Amino acid sequence: SSQSAGPTVAPFPKPSTRKIGTIRSAPTLSLAHAASLGPLASRFVSVEVLPWKPTPTPGIEMKILLQDKETGLLTALFRWAPGTALDLHEHVEIEQTYVLSGSIVDDEGEVREGDFVWRPAGNRHLARSPNGALVLSFFLKPNRFLAGPNAGQALE
Repeated sequence: SSQSAGPTVAPFPKPSTRKIGTIRSAPTLSLAHAASLGPLASRFVSVEVLPWKPTPTPGIEMKILLQDKETGLLTALFRWAPGTALDLHEHVEIEQTYVLSGSIVDDEGEVREGDFVWRPAGNRHLARSPNGALVLSFFLKPNRFLAGPNAGQALE
């Protein structure tokens, strides 16, 4: 009897021909040596040394891990001070958030430490963090504020 070698698997495309969406690379502003990296090189980010930057909302700071201002792609850590409220805003594209500590609450529910929430494009809500939170969020395009002092602005 002949033994089968198993199913035939098509070879994975070579890196030079593989594309993820239309984004080949995005700058990580904190990498001093980024200009010397090839377009397909991994980018290792030392998060601890990144500065916390203010956001348009007092009480929320962020560390930008990856940002492409041309497309709107943003990955960032957000630190919410206890009692912070985020004004009414719209998710222009899918937004994903993983809660590292604390929780965030809105009219649809509460996402707690160790939990994940994603919101579809067009979702609108107010969010608050009664006891503070540290979250990792991913945006395809930045949120747009609909009310409050930042109405009309995007999260950047």
